[in-house]
Amino acid sequence: MNERPKWKNALNHFKNFFTNKRTIKGARVTYEVTWNVTLLFIIIIVIGGAFGLGIGAGYFASLVKDEPIRPYASMQKEIYNYEETSELYFANNDFLGKVPTDLEREEVKIKDVSSYLKDAVIATEDENFYTHNGVVPKAIFRALFQEVANTSTQSGGSTLTQQLIKNQILTNEVSFERKAKEILLALRLEKFFDKDEILEAYLNVSTFGRNSSGRNIAGVQAAANGIFGVEAKDLTLPQAAFIAGLPQSPFGYTPFTQEGKLKKNLEPGLNRMKTVLNRMYDQEKISKKEYEAAIAYDITEDFIGPKKSPIEEYPALTIEIQQRSIEIIAELLAKEDGYTKEDLQADDILAEQYNIIADRQIHQNGYKIHSTINKKIYDIQQETVKNSQLFGPDKPQQVIDPETNEKVTIMEPVETGAILIENKTGAIISFVGGRDYNREATNHATSSVRPNGSTMKPLLVYAPAIELGTLSPGSVLPDLPLKLNPSTPGKVWPNNYDFRFHGLVTARYALQQSYNVPAVKAYIDIMPQNPMKYLEKMGITTLDEQDYSTRSAAIGGLSYGLTVEENTNAFSTFANSGKHIDAYMIEKIEDKDGNIIYQHEVQPVDVFSPQTAYLTLDMMRDVINQGTAAAVNGRLKFHSDWAGKTGTTQDLNDSWLIATNPNVTFGVWTGYDTPKSLETSGLSYSKRNNYLWADLLNAAYDIAPELIDPSETFKMPGGIVRQSVCSISGLLPSEGCSKAGLVTTDLFKSGTVPSKKDDSLVAGKYVEINNKKYMALDSTPSEFAEEGLMLNPDYIEKLFGIRISDSSILSENNSKLKNLIIPNNKIEDNGKAPNALKISQKGDTITWSKHNEKDVIGYRVYKDGKKVQSIKAGNTLSFKASNGTFIVKAVDIAGKESKASNEIVIGKVQEEQKEEKSDNKKENNEENTKQENQQNNAEQTKDDGEKENN
Repeated sequence: MNERPKWKNALNHFKNFFTNKRTIKGARVTYEVTWNVTLLFIIIIVIGGAFGLGIGAGYFASLVKDEPIRPYASMQKEIYNYEETSELYFANNDFLGKVPTDLEREEVKIKDVSSYLKDAVIATEDENFYTHNGVVPKAIFRALFQEVANTSTQSGGSTLTQQLIKNQILTNEVSFERKAKEILLALRLEKFFDKDEILEAYLNVSTFGRNSSGRNIAGVQAAANGIFGVEAKDLTLPQAAFIAGLPQSPFGYTPFTQEGKLKKNLEPGLNRMKTVLNRMYDQEKISKKEYEAAIAYDITEDFIGPKKSPIEEYPALTIEIQQRSIEIIAELLAKEDGYTKEDLQADDILAEQYNIIADRQIHQNGYKIHSTINKKIYDIQQETVKNSQLFGPDKPQQVIDPETNEKVTIMEPVETGAILIENKTGAIISFVGGRDYNREATNHATSSVRPNGSTMKPLLVYAPAIELGTLSPGSVLPDLPLKLNPSTPGKVWPNNYDFRFHGLVTARYALQQSYNVPAVKAYIDIMPQNPMKYLEKMGITTLDEQDYSTRSAAIGGLSYGLTVEENTNAFSTFANSGKHIDAYMIEKIEDKDGNIIYQHEVQPVDVFSPQTAYLTLDMMRDVINQGTAAAVNGRLKFHSDWAGKTGTTQDLNDSWLIATNPNVTFGVWTGYDTPKSLETSGLSYSKRNNYLWADLLNAAYDIAPELIDPSETFKMPGGIVRQSVCSISGLLPSEGCSKAGLVTTDLFKSGTVPSKKDDSLVAGKYVEINNKKYMALDSTPSEFAEEGLMLNPDYIEKLFGIRISDSSILSENNSKLKNLIIPNNKIEDNGKAPNALKISQKGDTITWSKHNEKDVIGYRVYKDGKKVQSIKAGNTLSFKASNGTFIVKAVDIAGKESKASNEIVIGKVQEEQKEEKSDNKKENNEENTKQENQQNNAEQTKDDGEKENN
């Protein structure tokens, strides 16, 4: 019998087990229990999860309950409200640099960012950026678990959207509340903005450490420029990877130190770059070939060296543009709030408030500020000053040491300020703030206030006097030792720079030679009409109340002074036909979107008539051509129609030259910061300043000859006529004036030509002694007097309202007046006849000495009792005699004659007289002997008689 296989037995046994009723019943019971338990667990988990979610949701809601629901406009404003450094520009859109700030940032559009950089940032910071809705739950739970478990590894759970929310709306506070708000706002942001808008904002917001100059940077554009010297759109793959790795630890990975030096240990940043490249490769953002090439590339070769910031390279210019921009924006902000410029000027606190807001906007709003400064001219003028040898020596000055609070002596250099202004627009083309701005941070062109000396004369005296009709270029003024200071009535004031006086001069000549006395006299005549109003119209802002009443203002004696800018700008008024056009440096300001928020507009102010402006210009031409600034003509490379004025202040502390041509006005000042004399050995201080003026103009001419040297000249307007006048009265010439050669021709405004004929000269007699003329008396002998022209005795007092004590000064320095008799030049009669002279003989020549009495005007020689010659005092006091007996008598101004001098006998008559004298002597001796004998006899008789009586 065949045995059944074992496996079949086993199979039947297994089958019987599962088909057994008992087994089936047990399995069913087990299944039901297991299912029920599983179901219970599921129910517990679902209920617990729901409970947990409810608690979580409730907790989340409690965390964000105070967070307002932000509309689109609000979120847009906050997301894009990041600080962006404003940019400064020279004229013609030449980039100058950025406004100095603690954080440099420059906005860039997403389309102008390298694709490498966008891919690198996404691969490194948020690989699911284009697929999530602002948050990644898995990453959040992972980060939450790590936070609760306090694990050593914190992977973070923030998307780019969340990071943007944290940086722009929230804070860096580490808390569940801040994280909850971040999640909520990220979800809302993704609802309002598309992915590229969010990425663009992130790229502009993130910080990237330091640039090659050590300054903090934010935004990929500033990072690309500051680390590699390229635009964000031009970044290579290795450069993009390096920048993309920086936000995780900006100052740990940055290659530069705070001092702008390359770090010694660059490994952290280089390793981070490799991590970025790995992630880009893993996410297939780059090919294997690109990856390997980038990993092998030496990125350190691309790091740029330090760059000077604008404040380092152009300190004076940067600060000046920044300050002027703040003032402009402050006015715009104030205007929006209903305030005017005048309101700000009147309220310092209000002005300060708006200036603070404007300053903040300059540093945060990314403005583009365009100036009027010509870069090439500005650069070459700074270089000219730097290399100039025209400055005098440094001089000692005591100052207080800020650290020790003790007096120390420093050597103070001569400083300078200069400015070049375009006349028709007022645009400041260039300026020189000083020799070294970093020495004391003072802009001597725009902010340093100094007395302006004689440059004040055209502005405050001559142009206003011409405008008011009291003066013309040919008007005559006294340059005499007058006492014009009411506070010191007994003292001569003012004096001229040469401490001499020059008589009667025309206004033209007085300005040409910069005489002080005529200027003050002319100013006194117009003071009742408030000539200061012309300075106000010309933009002078430094006037003090007492300046309106002081006579010294005529020669620059103000309480404070003027800036070089204001003084130079005032002179441009004459070139603009009497209209003042305010100087400016800010052409326009654009916001970061290119909208123009400010555009300068020229607003001329009427100051003088075109006729007054031209007459003043014509007078100032003489200053340049043959006056105190004539030295510049041999120094300039070119010859324009220049008109200007020099100026020197008290004690020679300041030296000025300002001149204008039809295109530009240029002014230069030199002096010590602590006022002290500029006088030194060698070249005079005035020539130093004049030469510097010429050198700086020559430098500008090399850059822009058509601007500096226009072909046209100043054109004389209508309403001006030429007229001949007498140069000592300014009136129509008389016959006497013509005979004296005192006729001159000058320009006059129509309606101001003198109508009265000159009456300053009359015929009269005079005597001349030692080349000086003195008025004769009616009794003065005609033989000693001559007929000639003399000034009318009442003329000076009538013309100038003054009485001159010594009028000889009138002709001392004026050759044309030397032939005139000055009324007050008199020889006073002493009231008695002169004493007799003593004469002597030498051969046949009789000589005598000058009489010691001052009223003697001549001598008469008599021969044998008859007058043979009259000799004027001052001529040779001798007479060649023939045979005869001679005496000499002195004659005074009144015609009185002295007694005869001793006699001098010449020739045969002399011998006869000797014999006659000898005979007379013999006869006299005999007569004397006879008389003696008679006297002796009489005495003897008397003695005998007395004896008899006894």
